[in-house]
Amino acid sequence: MSNRNSHQNKQAARERLRAERQRLAKKERMRRQLVVGGAVVAILAIAGGIGYGVTQLNGGDNASKKWKAAAEKTALVKPAHTTGPQGTTVVIGDKNAKNTLHVYEDMRCPICAEFEQYTGTTVAKDIKDGTFKAQYTMGTFLDDKVNIIGAGSKNALSALGAALNVSPDAFLEYKSALYSAKNHPEETDDAFADDQKLIAIAQQVKELKGNKTFEKAVTNGTYDRWALAMSKTFNDTKDVTGTPTIKLNGKIMTVNVQGKDQPPLTPDQFTPLIQQNLKK
Repeated sequence: MSNRNSHQNKQAARERLRAERQRLAKKERMRRQLVVGGAVVAILAIAGGIGYGVTQLNGGDNASKKWKAAAEKTALVKPAHTTGPQGTTVVIGDKNAKNTLHVYEDMRCPICAEFEQYTGTTVAKDIKDGTFKAQYTMGTFLDDKVNIIGAGSKNALSALGAALNVSPDAFLEYKSALYSAKNHPEETDDAFADDQKLIAIAQQVKELKGNKTFEKAVTNGTYDRWALAMSKTFNDTKDVTGTPTIKLNGKIMTVNVQGKDQPPLTPDQFTPLIQQNLKK
């Protein structure tokens, strides 16, 4: 028969239990340390991934350096067919036209793309007919939105400066091509940050197709500083809070759709509204 109830056996059992509790406690501490350590690693990995993603969306370190240099070091080169101290006044059409349509856009803006796709030809015809002259102020605020951060708005605007330097018609046709359904990326897609993408789309514009001067201006960032100056002009326009914004003779034009004011996006919204507000 065993002596399980003897004093010595009880003492030995207590020692074994104590040792086992210490072993289990040590094991639990190690488990917690591994869990916490793993969580920290995961957090750091996620943060690193976010940082990497943001860097990639901005075109990497080179893009960041490019736009920093444009803001701080690059000389301002104003495109032809502009006025104002920094060349940020872009007016297209008959300078003697009584009426001025002022369009505010961002090149990554999907609603701007809708406006251009639906009503761009109407605006171009009205400019040609002398119904109004058109002024364009372009913003780049979508590059700074947290969920879509990038450089596409700035880069496309710089390329538009290169097109404007060729001619006002090239500017309008290139802007139309960039906003077209087949070329305009999703708002979250920073495709316009790629110079080669912009040059490829330019091949659809007669005056820009194979135009080496235009292409060199795009790849060299000739009008990067101008794009930033134009963006600042947009930001300084306090009554413009989004894009597209359409003004006629300084008055913001809106239509009411289902109880909500919005820009006139389609010809059947745009033309009657403009006709009602033209100076005779």
